[in-house]
Amino acid sequence: MATNWDWQLYCTDMVTNEAAPKCFGAPGYDTYLDAMIHAWGWTMYVSIAGLAVALAVGSLIGVLRTVPNRKLAMIGEIWTELFRNIPLIVQVFLWYHVMPQLFTVLRDVPSAILVIVAIGFFTSARIAEQVKAGIQTLPKGQRYAGLAMGLTLPQTYRYVLLPMAFRIVIPPLTSESMNIVKNSAVAFAVSIPELAQYAQQASEQSNFLQIFLPVTLLYFISGFAINRAAKLIERGVRVPGILGAK
Repeated sequence: MATNWDWQLYCTDMVTNEAAPKCFGAPGYDTYLDAMIHAWGWTMYVSIAGLAVALAVGSLIGVLRTVPNRKLAMIGEIWTELFRNIPLIVQVFLWYHVMPQLFTVLRDVPSAILVIVAIGFFTSARIAEQVKAGIQTLPKGQRYAGLAMGLTLPQTYRYVLLPMAFRIVIPPLTSESMNIVKNSAVAFAVSIPELAQYAQQASEQSNFLQIFLPVTLLYFISGFAINRAAKLIERGVRVPGILGAK
């Protein structure tokens, strides 16, 4: 492998196959390295935005599934079952091809936003399950205590239940955050120029090994960075006596 590895490949223009004066940011050139970094940026954009959507929607649905109102709880259950039982790639195609046909307002929405919504809603169903489990893990007395103090039900969730529930579910949320980076690869199916699409296109024009190894490394770095960040958050919000904290 070492004898066939050509470092000059990354400084080569993808269109003309001419050597650029520098590997990254050479005026008038779009090198393999330029395209890879650009694709990595798209991957992180789709992943982070999708995670934000998933956390917001998943937290809301998780709360709805634990409220005393049966109609609201049923809405939460339907949402969870609907989005977690349809494959992600199918949901991406539905948002990209079908939804704009049904709702004309979506026809001018950028494809990246539609993919972010698809990934966010798919992951929200999994996060909702975890938020529900975190809330139900807490002693029921905490809910009753909040209500007895004169707090409304939303205030009880906001100030009493959710702060503790999120501390409990940080480890599984870390796993979902890492998964969303990997799931972002489905965006290539609708021509979002992220890492998976870059790898597919570039490998057809050059050395397969030299394209997919760096791409694999970038996916690993992205997931590992999210894992480390979540571990720091977990240590920072840990409550003594909860989850083995000291």
